[in-house]
Amino acid sequence: MRNLILIPLISTLTCNCLTAGEIKDSTVKDGYTLVVIDKSPDFDKNTKTKLCEVFFQVYPQLVNRFNKNSTKKVVFVIDPEYKGVAATFRGRVVFCPDWFKSNPEDIDVVTHEVMHIVQNYGRTDAPGWITEGIADYVRYKYGVANEKGNWRLPEVSQSQSYTNSYRITARFFAWLENHKNKNLIDKLDETMRNHKYSDSFWKDMTSKTIDELWKEYLISPTL
Repeated sequence: MRNLILIPLISTLTCNCLTAGEIKDSTVKDGYTLVVIDKSPDFDKNTKTKLCEVFFQVYPQLVNRFNKNSTKKVVFVIDPEYKGVAATFRGRVVFCPDWFKSNPEDIDVVTHEVMHIVQNYGRTDAPGWITEGIADYVRYKYGVANEKGNWRLPEVSQSQSYTNSYRITARFFAWLENHKNKNLIDKLDETMRNHKYSDSFWKDMTSKTIDELWKEYLISPTL
């Protein structure tokens, strides 16, 4: 059996080993608990610390703004078997360690993923582009190291659509917030969580349809 090294995170930890090659750390700070299960034998400890720091810096802000009923306990799993970048289910986020070996500064993956925890939309027929667009809007607004992580909102082009999701939709949402209704994203998030979304949402909030808003955005997209 290989020797296990317990890696400290941010503050006082309660650590217990799971199986060979796995480490479980638990950090409690200001009423929030972050459990980190590290299944990677060589995951960089500085990167792990940064991921945890982002959580404690950003997650409470998102809870306070969008959903005060969000869970106060979140689990991060660093799993070499997972081949995406990151994925979230309820209060659990799985990260691919290989991604961070190649992109060690992309720590605001955390910001995007923990917003999915706050969203807590559950099973819904509402458009997925809204879900991902809001999460990337949050990364744009609350990200702590977007520039260092080589992440930015895209340039606007006529070939894009608001349904493209992620950064393209996020930029549109930021424009809507700045130019149409400062409460739009908060209300959209609430509507999605309550399973009350319909196409009429946009006209109710701005007096225009989503397609009319997009056409106006393409003409003058300055944030």
